[in-house]
Amino acid sequence: MTRLRITKGKFEGIQRCANEKGVIAAAAMDQRGSLQKAIGKARGSDASVEDLVEFKVVVSSMLTPHASAILLDPEYGLPAAHARAANTGLLLAYEKTGYDATVRGRMPDLLNEWSVLRLVEAGADVIKILLYYNPFDDEEINVIKHAFIERIGAECRANDVAFFLEPIAYDDNIDSKGLEFAKRKPEYVSRYMEEFSKDRYGVDVLKVEIPVNVQFVEGMALFQGSEYAQTKQDAMNLIRDAASTAQKPFIYLSAGVTMEAFIESLELAAEAGTPFSGVLCGRATWQDGIPVYGQHGKAALEDWLQSAGVDNITRLNAVLDNAAKPWWTIYGGQDNIEVVDLAVA
Repeated sequence: MTRLRITKGKFEGIQRCANEKGVIAAAAMDQRGSLQKAIGKARGSDASVEDLVEFKVVVSSMLTPHASAILLDPEYGLPAAHARAANTGLLLAYEKTGYDATVRGRMPDLLNEWSVLRLVEAGADVIKILLYYNPFDDEEINVIKHAFIERIGAECRANDVAFFLEPIAYDDNIDSKGLEFAKRKPEYVSRYMEEFSKDRYGVDVLKVEIPVNVQFVEGMALFQGSEYAQTKQDAMNLIRDAASTAQKPFIYLSAGVTMEAFIESLELAAEAGTPFSGVLCGRATWQDGIPVYGQHGKAALEDWLQSAGVDNITRLNAVLDNAAKPWWTIYGGQDNIEVVDLAVA
């Protein structure tokens, strides 16, 4: 295998977000408006920006001692970044939250007052972008998205900082939580993993969905109803097929499912022998703490996180210990990576 060159800033950034085994065991808390609304709903009145910031600070301070890194947003998450445990890596989101539903294609956009340089100055070890992506969308839509990611990749290269891309499969004509989408999702995920592995995009790590929905996989504990999208064996084959398209290290995201669903999905990926290199797990870890905070306040949230929240992340870490591979595995091992200065690259 040809020896891979990685610039020093990118290599060190990924390493700071990984544990001593080279596995990325990261928490995610870059939700913004949706989290503020959820806190307000739990409280029965509007939540303030101060509530949002406080929630993030508490979660960061309580959970990062058990995580290798945390993903936050620069709009409301910087106090939480300062509250994270020592030696915990920091990923900062660069995209605006959500998308304009009046425009076709769920088009991405960047935070107006931020740049990669400014995010690095704010302490980012890694830049993260979320991109809604349908490989079967009109070409004019995907050309714009491809160019968008190329620009982000170039900006990250220029600043020698690692770039994590989070593509999210969607189809505006199909319910993303339904049976039909569960049947199609493996191909959508495979296609975007293959596309964004191309060097032209400058992506260093792919943060991807597990390509099957265990609620529609026959033989899984969470299987619901009589209709299924795949059998368990077919699901494992599809997970392997998607993984085989990746030319970059990849980690799995929890995609808003429950901790039970995420762990069962990870265990299925592990049984399939998939060489994933960790997780970025958000709501599955802490979402049940929202009503606790909304109804009872900061101290109650701290108590809940110390018990249930830490238990969630500990269970997740146990799966990673048994199944996840170091991020450099896809390159043939750490000894097969040559770390060079940006000027040399």
